[in-house]
Amino acid sequence: MDRRPGETVSTTKGIKTVLHPVTDLAAAKALYTALLGIDPQTEGPYYVGYDVEGQHVGLVPGGGPQGMTSPVAYWEVADLDAKLAEVTAAGGTVTEPAREVGGGRRVATFTDPDGNVLGILQDG
Repeated sequence: MDRRPGETVSTTKGIKTVLHPVTDLAAAKALYTALLGIDPQTEGPYYVGYDVEGQHVGLVPGGGPQGMTSPVAYWEVADLDAKLAEVTAAGGTVTEPAREVGGGRRVATFTDPDGNVLGILQDG
């Protein structure tokens, strides 16, 4: 990777996953399938997920065990623990501590000073 002198490299890779809480999974699946133009890659009574152009869109009935009330964007990072320490030192408040969700993926959520919920994830 070519960098200019003094250029800073971000340790955050970008938004990789957005989870949406839904009240009616079947209705949400029909709408997101129409919107995205593909069938879901993951489908069950607890979760429906789509992989679209390098991003994952997930539908979570009832907000899942974490009780989501609005969509949560998960930013991919190289070191989840280090990034979680950085954001809490900068004023973030952990709402869901780091945990493994399968396949070596770890996630955590925190709120910014205005109460917006943000997620971070690290693929293992």
